[in-house]
Amino acid sequence: MTLLHVPVIDLSPYLSGSPEGKREVAKQVGQACRDIGFLVISGHGISESLIKKTHSLSSEFFALPHAEKLKVDRPAPDQVRGYSAVGGEGLAFSLDEPTPPDIKESFSIGPVDVPADDSYYTSAEAGPHFAPNVWPARPAELRETWSEYFRAVDGLATSLMRIFALALNLDEHYFDTSIDKNISMMRVLRYPKQTEAPLPGQLRAGAHSDYGSMTILRKEISDRSLQVKNKAGEWVTVPVVEGSFIVNIGDLMQQWTNDLWNSTLHRVVNPDLDSEENRDRLSIVFFHQPNYDAMVECLPGCAAPESSARYEPVSSGDHLKNKFVKQTTFGKGSKAA
Repeated sequence: MTLLHVPVIDLSPYLSGSPEGKREVAKQVGQACRDIGFLVISGHGISESLIKKTHSLSSEFFALPHAEKLKVDRPAPDQVRGYSAVGGEGLAFSLDEPTPPDIKESFSIGPVDVPADDSYYTSAEAGPHFAPNVWPARPAELRETWSEYFRAVDGLATSLMRIFALALNLDEHYFDTSIDKNISMMRVLRYPKQTEAPLPGQLRAGAHSDYGSMTILRKEISDRSLQVKNKAGEWVTVPVVEGSFIVNIGDLMQQWTNDLWNSTLHRVVNPDLDSEENRDRLSIVFFHQPNYDAMVECLPGCAAPESSARYEPVSSGDHLKNKFVKQTTFGKGSKAA
């Protein structure tokens, strides 16, 4: 039976290392990726204290005066770095769907451990993917804590890619050489309390699919604003479970699997203005993106013998750059606060 709601999956049997545990987790994850493209994961092994500290310091940053936040504004249209103000992006533009800009602000970083003397990271081919991070002066602990969080969730993403490989009947380490120099990014999003009605069609985040291999999201426990479109065409709420992450696959994983798995449309809806839900919200998001030169093409076993690959091969880096520039360049405009 096709999953029409997002399942909660315990990763601890995989992380414990038993063959039986790995097979069972891979089976559950494979069904979720095939049916709805979203899952909620518990038993992931990341410290709750680290997550809470990251959330607290992020709240401190967004509480700073606007002029101070603008000192770490995004350096260039093709760089996922620094601050982006409310109304600075429109996610639906990544799918060529013009809408008003999203009602959110964000702060973003990329990889935190970039060797200074390795041409892979500094050559022209690397483009903007290892651009330096832009760090605010305040809060003083933000850089160290965000870097620690980035490393922890990057490690979790590696485990999830190995689970993906098992779910696709591949060697567990099949993807390792495609993600060992990944161009992932971390963003903290603030969705401000709304004081006036949004523009027609304007959401906290417009309907979109994500770009890379997967997204790992931490939301506040009472936040029910994230919705996913299931295969019945219904928008269903993604559950937020204490101590868990929300995971969804992105466009590159859908292309890698030749549409066997789904990069599902999702959105962040507006609260009713006079409801308890209408308050400031923070989400911590890790967008996992393979190495910039990883070529994404139909995986072994993902095309029937009588059929062919549905997509032309594309590099991870080219795909990301194209999507992000659409989102940040064409999606700017008026906003509702």
